Amino acid sequence: MEINATLFGQLITFWLLVWFTMKYVWPPITKAMNEREKKIAAGLEASERSKRELELAEHKALDIIKEAKQNAVMIVDQAHKRSVQLVDEAKEIAREESKRILEQANEEFAREVSQTKEELRKRLAGLAIAGAEKVIQRNLDANTQATLLSEFAAEL
Repeated sequence: MEINATLFGQLITFWLLVWFTMKYVWPPITKAMNEREKKIAAGLEASERSKRELELAEHKALDIIKEAKQNAVMIVDQAHKRSVQLVDEAKEIAREESKRILEQANEEFAREVSQTKEELRKRLAGLAIAGAEKVIQRNLDANTQATLLSEFAAEL
């Protein structure tokens, strides 16, 4: 292999090409590559941050759902307890009402028994007077009859 001027010319042209490329072509390419690398790194970082935020949001959502379920169970339990309480109160009111109605019925019955006894006394007194009239064979006036009835009713 012979070293001649063509080889030196090619060597100088190669060095000029390398120098020109390093001076004018390479810096914009490296700058563009660095910017692109930064954008990619920022995108990856944002992606990771988003992923963490998504996981946190999912955990938070699960916690909120769990709390809501617990609240729902608690509300259902309270409603059940309240319904039992209302049923018990209604039973108690019904017992009191039935007791009151029974007392009224007993009082009404006692009143009717008393009225019936009084009516029977009056009838018995009338019958006794009628029997006495027949025995005595005379009619008594109204005042005498009323006096006799009162005395007879008092004795009964």
